Amino acid sequence: MEIILRESVSSLGKAGDTVRVSDGYARNYLIPRGLALLSDKKNAAQLERQRNMILARAAKLKAEHGALAGQLEGLDVSVTVRVGEEGRLYGSVTSMDIAKAIESRGYKIDRRKIQMDEPIKSTGEFVVPVKLGADIAASLKVKVVPKE
Repeated sequence: MEIILRESVSSLGKAGDTVRVSDGYARNYLIPRGLALLSDKKNAAQLERQRNMILARAAKLKAEHGALAGQLEGLDVSVTVRVGEEGRLYGSVTSMDIAKAIESRGYKIDRRKIQMDEPIKSTGEFVVPVKLGADIAASLKVKVVPKE
């Protein structure tokens, strides 16, 4: 199925691109979330009229993400966890815990933007990548400290 992207999707392309994807991916994910339109003459003409608005919105979003990335680069976040004997954590520190710690500092970030291969399972200082946009990423310092 051919679709026209309304917003940039990292694995497919940028806003305004016409791409071919599987029918299920388009019907069940991209179109319901407003990320794409079915590629036909009517939608292509409508999208062409809206192209300037889309480009302006994408530029504004990129500027906001760039500013947020700059602020996150200098941010140190502390997560306090319960620790057992020998410094082992009860459970682990996940992207949700890091998102809550960032939110307590006054920044709103979706936990899915925090790119962790696996949860943190020990105390110490870690660098966690945060992917804010298609080409904008920041590195966040996370300190896992034991609860006294």
